[in-house]
Amino acid sequence: MNPTLLVSGCTKGIGLAIVNIFSANGFNVAGCARNTAELNELHTKLSNTYPNQNFFFETCDVSRTDILKQFAHKALNHFKSIDVLVNNAGVFLPGTILAEPEHALEFQFQTNVASAYYLCQIIGKNMLENGHGHIFNICSTASITAYTNGGSYCISKYAMLGLNQVLRQELKDKNIKVTAVLPGATLTDSWKGTDLPKERFIPAEDIAKLVYNAYTLSPQTNVEEILVRPILGDIG
Repeated sequence: MNPTLLVSGCTKGIGLAIVNIFSANGFNVAGCARNTAELNELHTKLSNTYPNQNFFFETCDVSRTDILKQFAHKALNHFKSIDVLVNNAGVFLPGTILAEPEHALEFQFQTNVASAYYLCQIIGKNMLENGHGHIFNICSTASITAYTNGGSYCISKYAMLGLNQVLRQELKDKNIKVTAVLPGATLTDSWKGTDLPKERFIPAEDIAKLVYNAYTLSPQTNVEEILVRPILGDIG
């Protein structure tokens, strides 16, 4: 029986790279994103490439808690168990605390933090029942280093790392691993339109490799944090 991966924000960037590497290693995959056409295209591609694996994708705005919970329960009903959860969905709205538009904080918290919180609740309980699992929370170097024009995004990413640390303490004696991933500037749609050369960024595939390698370690080993930056350091 194939193990199962669940990824939020699965059609682009780091999320897509993680889907690709786990699929290539025999995983079934559940995933959500906001773009239905991209989800359908991904489902067709993976189903044709890996006909002996099972794929379940659904359109979902993770800032909508009710819809997110429905997706999580549907994924569990489809696969019965989830072995790896990757909380990847996120949004970046640049701005400063004193000048951000109204609701910037609430929207980024709902998308970047609350979505992970509720997926951890629902999928984590399934992992407890199964007696094993691995949760990856895609944080950011913004989780540990504040920067100008980061505003509510930085605040949400600090909170995401806090969620990860609390979860690690709660689950460390339950045979469930918890890992925070803190990437620096990674070549994703967040940097679309930049004039900087691609060599200035981390490839999303490198982050996916680090996640998969952390998953494959021995049962008694938990990688608590993966901190990775471009070789020339952070941008900005």
